Amino acid sequence: MIGLISSVPFEAGLITGSFREGKNKKNPSLVEGSLQGKSSVYICSGIGAANAARTVAILAERKRPEAIIFFGIGGAYPSSGLQKGALAAAEVEIYAGCGLITREITNMAKGTPVENGAASSFKALGFPLLKKGRKVFFDNFPLDKPLLKKAKKCLPELASGTFLTVCATGRSTRKAARLGERHGAIVENMEGAAAAQTALFYGIPLLELRGISNITGEPPSKWLKEEAAVNCQEAVLKLLENW
Repeated sequence: MIGLISSVPFEAGLITGSFREGKNKKNPSLVEGSLQGKSSVYICSGIGAANAARTVAILAERKRPEAIIFFGIGGAYPSSGLQKGALAAAEVEIYAGCGLITREITNMAKGTPVENGAASSFKALGFPLLKKGRKVFFDNFPLDKPLLKKAKKCLPELASGTFLTVCATGRSTRKAARLGERHGAIVENMEGAAAAQTALFYGIPLLELRGISNITGEPPSKWLKEEAAVNCQEAVLKLLENW
């Protein structure tokens, strides 16, 4: 069985509508059956890291899938060169803005935002988020390499690189560009690091696919959410068809 997760329903309308057997019409947020001839289950997680982690844990505990595909839309950092509508997969997921603030933040009384401080890894604090055997993970979580290789073979247009997981998307292209450049990241999202961390905990391979809806820092009015969501879902369906 393959587990499928998106954070919001509009990212999965094509997926849920493509189930052939066992489709749950009364609850499109939880569909189980045959998808592209492959036994699959889809769950809508909700937005954010906590929801993503909870949903991966539910799949792991109740279904024990052979792999999980987390899919949806994401924003491209300017330095990535990715255009709206493009497809990207995560090689590594990082919790951005977490850990230790390494530059003193002044003028808080005058409204200077906290994000002006530079946050470094949890490693600076000495607190790992996950220990798996002899491996220790702070805030960088690698995605499954064989699954990514399979996706790239099936989807030649697929870009890959470092993704950043944030709690809030910004409205400043300059600040977003600095964040992306600091980590060498190509895509911003709100769930991936938590999904990758939880999947590593359970030992389940995870692939994260994103359709690019916007350039980070752009206002939502400029986002191409529907196009990005459809492109990503078509890629998921193609991948399952060639599994």
